[in-house]
Amino acid sequence: MRMDLAWRGLTEVPDPTGVSALVLDGNSLADVPDLSGFSGLRELHLDGNRLTRVPDCPPYLEVLFLYGNAVETVPASLPGGLRHLALGGNRIREVPGAVWKLTRLESLNLAENAITELSPAIGGLGALRMLDLGHNRLGSVPAEIGDLGLTDYLYLSDNGLTEVPSALGRLDRLAYLNLTDNRLTSLPATIGDMAGLVELRVYNNRLVSLPSSVGRLSRLRELHLQGNRLTSLPDMSGLVELRVLDLRNNHLRELPLLPGRLTHLDLRNNRLRTLPDALPYTLEKLDLRWTKLDGEPPVLERLRARGCVVLR
Repeated sequence: MRMDLAWRGLTEVPDPTGVSALVLDGNSLADVPDLSGFSGLRELHLDGNRLTRVPDCPPYLEVLFLYGNAVETVPASLPGGLRHLALGGNRIREVPGAVWKLTRLESLNLAENAITELSPAIGGLGALRMLDLGHNRLGSVPAEIGDLGLTDYLYLSDNGLTEVPSALGRLDRLAYLNLTDNRLTSLPATIGDMAGLVELRVYNNRLVSLPSSVGRLSRLRELHLQGNRLTSLPDMSGLVELRVLDLRNNHLRELPLLPGRLTHLDLRNNRLRTLPDALPYTLEKLDLRWTKLDGEPPVLERLRARGCVVLR
């Protein structure tokens, strides 16, 4: 039985006898009683409360959500069968070894904490499909992250990363990679081995160039590179599925041959003085604001005639 009492202003946990899924999100719970004796409980949802500790959980729990509380430490023992664990939005500084032993985990959210270091033992989470480590204080990421079976997403945004390991290239089934708001000056050449990537976000870093291997990401549909220091781009014609390319706030003086199915191209605030004669005829929006072109390139008239919105 599922008991859903979210957003009810509760200050106490109701009796969960006979309940398999207990949903108490968005209440005013400051504490949760010992639930370890309720062996039938499989899901426990406690997002958005006032908890300062992880409650004692039943042994067969599969889902534990504690996002947006005030938890500072994670217990040394957690239910071994957990498949989904959300501890984001808390005050956690250190991830105990107990987390890396949860080999059945499929999703792990540790975002918006104060974590400064990751153990190489993270590589043991072979079943993990989704990992969110954004908005922490990580200075580096262990190479063992490449041992994960990630397929859906990997968030590493808003940390203190100056580089990412070449082992990321082994995540060849990953669809979404977010490296935004770090201090990256380069990307590893192995980024081109991430054949499953559909969306890559690396904006607000310090990149001055991209490895040529980026041109091998044939499934990529969105590439977000705004807010870097790019002066040039590699050949992108191999990005045959690319639809969105955001290059605003860089130092580009020229463009390479662009993919033929591009629909949205953002070139705001670059150093371009002219445009290639051939831009993708599929473009639906071209943003050139604060980019000081010399005159009116003929290609713009042709794009407007096809229905492209051109902003200058």
